[in-house]
Amino acid sequence: MLDLLNDLLWSKVLIVALVGLGLYFTIASRFVQFRYFGSMFSIFAEAFQRKPGQLSSFQALMLSVAGRVGAGNIAGVAVAIMLGGPGAIFWMWLVALLGMATSYFECSLAQLYKRSEPDGTYRGGPAFYILHGLGQRWLAVIFSILLLVTFGFGFNAVQSYTVATSLHDTFGLPTYVSGLALVAVIGLIIFGGIKRIASTADVLVPIMAFSYIAMALVVIGMNITEVPAVLTLIVKSAFGLEPAFAGGIGAAIIMGVKRGLFSNEAGLGSAPNVAAVAAVKHPAAQGIVQSLSVFIDTLLICTSTALIILLSGVYEPGSNLAGVVLTQTALAAEVGEWGRVFVSTALLLFVFTTLVYNYYLGENALSFFSEKPALLIVYRVLVIVLVLWGSMQDLSTVFAFADVTMGLLALVNLAAVTLLFKTGLRLMRDYDRQIKAGVQSPVLNPQDYADLDLDPAAWPTPTQGESANARAELAHAVHQR
Repeated sequence: MLDLLNDLLWSKVLIVALVGLGLYFTIASRFVQFRYFGSMFSIFAEAFQRKPGQLSSFQALMLSVAGRVGAGNIAGVAVAIMLGGPGAIFWMWLVALLGMATSYFECSLAQLYKRSEPDGTYRGGPAFYILHGLGQRWLAVIFSILLLVTFGFGFNAVQSYTVATSLHDTFGLPTYVSGLALVAVIGLIIFGGIKRIASTADVLVPIMAFSYIAMALVVIGMNITEVPAVLTLIVKSAFGLEPAFAGGIGAAIIMGVKRGLFSNEAGLGSAPNVAAVAAVKHPAAQGIVQSLSVFIDTLLICTSTALIILLSGVYEPGSNLAGVVLTQTALAAEVGEWGRVFVSTALLLFVFTTLVYNYYLGENALSFFSEKPALLIVYRVLVIVLVLWGSMQDLSTVFAFADVTMGLLALVNLAAVTLLFKTGLRLMRDYDRQIKAGVQSPVLNPQDYADLDLDPAAWPTPTQGESANARAELAHAVHQR
């Protein structure tokens, strides 16, 4: 049944939806992900800023990167190469580049329709823009249920399986022991709330991501003369032009899109839940920042894994090596057996933050249609059970379950973003207009969106000081011209 659903979703529906809509969003927005690419990196100026009681835009970025960067970057890339050939990496790149536009719009909409909580924080996501933007509560509930099942259960099982397999390959540790250890850790963390999760993520994520990329650069440096040949192999294999993979173009596309979406989550509807939590002056600003997380995840970290595998020479079509074991074996072949330990350690950090992020998304989904404490406790227990279950399963079962729930979730979210696309363009043009006028930090004026169901507590009318600053910036820009 899982295989049948996966075939229907991925080979006939989602590839067209993801690539087609990503291309449409990109063209209609005049390539927004490239126009503001340089501006994305200005967010790192906020790295050491903290806003008491609220999450900064940088913290929200690190939290979404923490969620995106996980088993998909290390094990998922290896699976894509084993089942789809090197050409799958090309299609991962394409999905990511187009997905940056999709992520921009879904995260901007999540910011626009976010709701203020009694404690001063915010809550939002696709369920909220489906409810308040489309007025379809039933669809919002369906999305929330799918989000809960996909992230709280399915993706957590995948993460657990991957780290348990990695530790077993490196240290010979029984998988159930790793599962029990993960259960103990996540059991302690999930009671800390989003602020504790974010404060952990914005320290761990930069360290682990840059360390992993640095290791990939070491491997690239050791094999610098082979890099052009590997990149050529990826591109040629993507179009069936490489003799060894001539008949595998379909598998390359399907695996590239599948594993690309699993890794970067663009269009899946997960990142908007985190994007909505940040305190920003204009929704489009957070959309721009969240596009960067897709770039970091796929174009940097997934490419790092692919190059480690393909430059090592250990990859062979039809090999028995699969998932994280292939990545570990490849790195060990390049730098020695300590490479296995490095991958296991990196994966442990990646999975740790991702497990907690996945839990938060599930809790956010649950709270949308129920605030009962008993139901929350049941959810937490089920998460812990699924983490333990995943550590002892086989690769095909875990990924097949996650792929089905992920596919259904993506369909609902993509439909909602498409229906609200005019509103997203309206936000983008407002932001563009202010930037063009010389305003360095555009501000949303909710009075310009009085026809929409916005939360006045989340988007109050700009203060006189903010309005004066905006006017001063505009006057200065005019004077400079």
